[in-house]
Amino acid sequence: MDLKVVGAGFGRTGTLSLKLALEELGLGPCYHMVETIAHPEHDAMWLALATGETMDWHPILEGYASTVDWPGVMIWKELAAAYPDAKIALTVRDPESWYRSAAATIFARMQEARDAEILRARGVAHSVDPIRRRHMAMINAVVAEQSFVGSLDEANALRVFNAHNDEVRRLVPPERLLVYEVGQGWEPLCAFLGLPVPATLFPKVNSTEDFTARFPVRR
Repeated sequence: MDLKVVGAGFGRTGTLSLKLALEELGLGPCYHMVETIAHPEHDAMWLALATGETMDWHPILEGYASTVDWPGVMIWKELAAAYPDAKIALTVRDPESWYRSAAATIFARMQEARDAEILRARGVAHSVDPIRRRHMAMINAVVAEQSFVGSLDEANALRVFNAHNDEVRRLVPPERLLVYEVGQGWEPLCAFLGLPVPATLFPKVNSTEDFTARFPVRR
């Protein structure tokens, strides 16, 4: 199956809501980071992609009609080139608001995993489920190392976030690109995709509060 939509927006820009919307529009299944929880065997493949051991994403994305969020955004340019008919959706939000959300959710969990690895290296007893450890290693490689060059501090994260969005706008032809805030709802998304607007409400999920309730940072 060829990809129909490639999401180029970073996580915490409404990507899970967009995943559900695309699936409701018949452009699913859509690959989002939550897919790696359902498919832990994908972690090693994404890690290999992040470290340059392979550039073959096909075994992971086989059967998917769209992608949003990390890990897919790591290779959005390769996916856009491989599927020239695919539309590119860049989800955006106010940069400072984005950073506050990312820092309270995915960045906090990555820092927790890094701290655990430091304790392990020092020989301090720290029980971590091996599946979760591999999963967090993949996320750190894909997000922290590949996207943010190792630094999740606010100044660097905002610089990378803005530069990434500018690059997508610069590289993708306007007729192929939707710059989109999920709060805009169905109309601009459906107009871009040439699909009718559903009668249902646009999905609104995975707020900061939702995320931290599901995945609390362990102190």
